[in-house]
Amino acid sequence: MLVYTTTTEGLTVTVQSFFLEERSDVMKGNFFFVYFVSIVNNGPDPVKLLRRHWYIHDAAAQDYEVEGDGVVGEQPTVNPGMTYHYNSFCVLKSFEGSMEGSYTMQRPDGSTFEARIPRFHLKARLN
Repeated sequence: MLVYTTTTEGLTVTVQSFFLEERSDVMKGNFFFVYFVSIVNNGPDPVKLLRRHWYIHDAAAQDYEVEGDGVVGEQPTVNPGMTYHYNSFCVLKSFEGSMEGSYTMQRPDGSTFEARIPRFHLKARLN
């Protein structure tokens, strides 16, 4: 199992992805992937996750972007030394692709920064 990690301004983002064959319909070209994200605040101040911005590459389809407020319906504040976890999913038209992006994070003084989400690979392994 591969783990992808990057750190921006004291915020460490770690991602693991898995192919879910039981949720996929390979014959129709629907490959279902779930990914688990951990966001660790190693900085001195709390930060609030305002927005997400994803770049999604599908080997059999056009690349696309997804952006919006927060993640999974939340805009969490991650205090120093704490970790925020969530999981989500992506459906590709092919057995292989990748995702990467950024989170817009806000400091207590109202300033923001873009925390990088590492590129992680999505690859179907059929049983």
